[in-house]
Formats: sequence, structure tokens, C-alpha cells
Amino acid sequence: MHGIVFIQDLATVMLVAGLTTVLFQRLRQPVVLGYIIAGLLIGPHTFPFIFIHDEGTIRTLSELGMILLLFALGLEFSLKKLRAVGGAALVAAFAEIVLMVWIGYEIGRFFGWKPMDSLFLGAMLSISSTTIIMKALEDLNLKRERFAQLMFGILIVEDLLAIVLMALLTGIASTGGLEAGQAFAAVGRLGLFMAVSLVVGLLLVPRVVDYIARVSRNDVLLIAVLGICFGFCLLVTDLGYSVALGAFMIGAIVAESESVARIERIIMPVRDMFSAIFFVAIGMLIDPALLAQYAWPITIVTIAVVVGKVVTCSFGSFVAGNDGRTSLRVGMGLAQIGEFSFVIATLGLSLKVTSNFLYPVAVAVSAITTFLTPYLIRMSDPLASGLSRALPARVTGVFSAYTEWMGNLGLQGQGAIVMKMIRRLVWHVIINMVLVIAVFIITAFAYRRGFLHVDIVSADRAVQRSLAWSIAALVSLPMVVAAYRKAEALGMLLAELSIPDRFGAGTYRIRAVLGRIIPVVVMLILGLLVAALASTILPPREVAAVLILIGIGLTWLLWRVLVQVHARLQAALRDTLDKPGHGHEE
Repeated sequence: MHGIVFIQDLATVMLVAGLTTVLFQRLRQPVVLGYIIAGLLIGPHTFPFIFIHDEGTIRTLSELGMILLLFALGLEFSLKKLRAVGGAALVAAFAEIVLMVWIGYEIGRFFGWKPMDSLFLGAMLSISSTTIIMKALEDLNLKRERFAQLMFGILIVEDLLAIVLMALLTGIASTGGLEAGQAFAAVGRLGLFMAVSLVVGLLLVPRVVDYIARVSRNDVLLIAVLGICFGFCLLVTDLGYSVALGAFMIGAIVAESESVARIERIIMPVRDMFSAIFFVAIGMLIDPALLAQYAWPITIVTIAVVVGKVVTCSFGSFVAGNDGRTSLRVGMGLAQIGEFSFVIATLGLSLKVTSNFLYPVAVAVSAITTFLTPYLIRMSDPLASGLSRALPARVTGVFSAYTEWMGNLGLQGQGAIVMKMIRRLVWHVIINMVLVIAVFIITAFAYRRGFLHVDIVSADRAVQRSLAWSIAALVSLPMVVAAYRKAEALGMLLAELSIPDRFGAGTYRIRAVLGRIIPVVVMLILGLLVAALASTILPPREVAAVLILIGIGLTWLLWRVLVQVHARLQAALRDTLDKPGHGHEE
């Protein structure tokens, strides 16, 4: 009987969603609005009779929709694009998110809402909708404009910062508050987890996916990719993070495979179906009586989103060095909230820290701002032209001078080449340190799960920990050697640049001493991180000292082999990141 009820509910959701989206396509409005209105029509709050018999089942399906939606957003999140984003998008996105979180929090406090409601409201208002903006720019044929490219960069950074924001909100919700030290620790743990996942994932997942794509049909590839997605989400939740984070990250990792265009094509129908259920479920949560009751806050929050995002995004873009016209067009294009706001609202409900009214308020604001987006983008250019004519010449001259000054900043010629070398060496040191930490964390995780409890060797836990630690150290030796070599090269380069030749005969000795300091510091930091993060498998001190001495001896004996092994790993990672474009280029 339950199966029949489930089919009836699913049929109702899909039929009403299909009808409303056809209507909204004819009206040239975003289909997301159609899904939300479909949910409102069949929801328990709209009519006295109830279309949906088992809301719990639909909520479960909507969670699947959220996972697939964020996985698809991750596929659009290219690491190549993130590298090419530049400082302008970083500054603009950071300024927008910080200011909008503050504005949303102050609005909530103005209406007397709880601090947690106000905080989640600020988080919902801070993230613009990638889906809505992409669709609007495509419909208006503006995707190749300069301001549109800057918007794409800001959206990429926003998506990444949204994941950090969700992790912080989870920490705040679970502890009731988050001090500065705890916040930095939470962000640090999240950053380390993301770095480890990305580096290890980039070495393994794209190759596995490409192999499956070469030898399998589309249906097998789809099942394999979904298996990787849900498996990684399960691992992430086991480590205490949300499935949203896992879905987005594994999408970004799979996006670096050569077959990503094929994956996007075959996963799109599944994503569209479950995303429709996700947005319909959002609509089902809307109580029209609550919307009427909170009409005034909805109006104020909508105005705050439009005005606040126009001001903050325009300000951030201008401060980063863009001209006034481009900055204003960016601000007006980003003046809405969307899918990440719904995910944050869902997070608040699942953690039971937000009030019932906040979700429908956020959805109503999203619907209104989504409707306004195409008109704001169309108005941006005429408004920029009008403002340039209306402003005094002295003001426009100051703006132009600032933009030109920002454009002239930065190193030129040989200085730029040296800075590029330094950045490359720093990144190599960081990536190799992350790989070492990843090996120890994975080994510690396997030990906690009992995979490395070898009772044949000894039942003593100290011996088993020492064995696990030895395995991790042996596997990570190539990366340790590489981190040391790159840190040594960085130290020599910085010593060469910082110590002038006027010290005479002692110049070389001073440079040699300073050049050794950086690799020693890097090794100390790496040792402390490994000891702290893999404390589960840390052997007794005396044993650890002996193992370290053995490791140093092996490194000296196998130096050439370890360098060659690392060179192959580095080439594999570079091949993954330097593959030709895969459908993300605009």
C-alpha cells in the first residue's frame, strides 16, 4: 500500500511541476519559480484537501535533489576558472558576503527575531543564484560581455565561500555560539579537509571516471558517477560535515576529468527530475497565511537584497579596480538569492535552530528577486550611462583616476617573473604538505575503523599504532622529500633576493644559513600537523624517535627513487589540471 501512495505523491508532484513549468516557459520566466508555485499549489497549507499523502517521502526525495543540484553546481565549478578568477572577483565576493550577512542580521534584529534567525537570514541573503544569473544572461545574449565574465568569477568565489559559511553556521548552531578562536579552528579544519580531498581526489577520481567512460556505456557511467557522488557524501557526513559540502566538492573534482561534458549530458535528466522535486518541496513548505503575516518583513528584506547587493557588489567590483559602468552592471546582475539560500534555509530547519517563518520568507524574497533579475540586468547599462552624465565631472574624474591607478598596480617585467616563481614554489610546498597530511589522516581513519588492527603481529595497541604510523610515513616519504626540496629552493631564492652583495665575502654564508631556515621551519610545521591530526596512530615517544631516524636513513638511501616517484605524482596532478577545456568555457 505504501508503494501505491508513494507513486501517487510522486505523480502529483511531477504532473503539477510539468504543467506550471510549461506555463512559465511560455511566459519567459525562470522555471524554478514554476516549481515553487507548483509546491505551493499542492502543499498542505493552500487548500483544505491534501494532495500529498506522505510528505516525509517527498522530503527525502528533495534531499536527493539537493545533492544532485549541488553536484551539478560542482561540475560547473572549474578549478581552472578559480585560478583565472583574479583578485577583482575575490575582493567583490568577499565584500558582498560580509556586508550582506551584516545587513541581514541587522534586519532580523530590527524585527525582533532570534539571533540565530537573524544570522541565518544574513547568510541566505549573501549568496546570489548561479542558475538564475546564467539563464538570464543567456536569454539576454550577454554571456560574453566583460561584466558577465566578472560576474561568473564572483559566483565561483561565492559558491566556495558559501560552503565555508555553511560549515561555520553548523558549528554555531551545534555549540550555540562560536568565538573567534573556534571560528578560525573550524575554518582551518574545513580548509584542511577541502585541500586534502581536492589533492587526493584530483589524483584518483578523474582517472577512474575517464577509465569508466572509455570502457562503458552511458548507463554504466551514470551509475558509477552517482556511486562516487553518494559514497563521498557518506564519507563527508561521517566526518561531521554536511552532504551539501560533499556533493559540491565531488562535483568539482569530477569536473576535472576529460569526460565531464559527457557526464553533464547524461546526468542532466536525473538532476532535473530530482531538482524539480527539491524546489517543489520548498514550495510545499510555504504557508500563504505566514506570507500575509510577514508581508512587511518580506518587502523590507527584498528591498535590502536588491539595494544591498547592488551597492555591495558594485562597491567591491569598483574597489578591485573595475570602472564604474562595469561595477554597476555587476551589482545589478547579482541582486537576487537562489539555490544556495534554499540549502542554507534547509540547514537551519534540519538543525532545528531557525523559526518556521524564516523559510517561507526566504523563498518569497527569492521568488521576487528572481523575477526582477532580467529587468535589473537590462536597466544596468542605461542607468550607468545616466549616472555618468548626471555626476559632476570632478567626481567622474576621480573615479577614472582610481580605476587607472588600480590598473597600473602590480609588478612588471622581471619582478612579475620572480613573484610567479615564488608563488609556484609556495604552492608546491603547500600541496606536498597536504598530501603528507592526507596519507596520515587516511591511515588514522583506517586504523580507527579496525582495518589496520593486525593481531597476528601483536595484540598490543602501541605496536599496532607504530605499524600504522610506519606505513603512513613510508607512503608519504616521496611527498616529504618534495616538500623539503621545494622549501629549500624557496629559501635559497628568498635569501638571494633579500641579502644584498654588499656583505662581501660573508654574503654566501648568510644566504646559505637563511636558505636553510625555511625548509627546517616547513618540516617542523609538517611534523606538528601530522602529530596533531593523526594522534590516533601516534606511537610512543621512544618508538617515534627510532622510526624518524629510520625514515631519515631510508630517505638518504632512496633519495633518487623518492624524487622520481614524486615527479610522476606531480606530472599526474599537472596533467589533470592542465587538460584542455571541458565545456566550461564561456
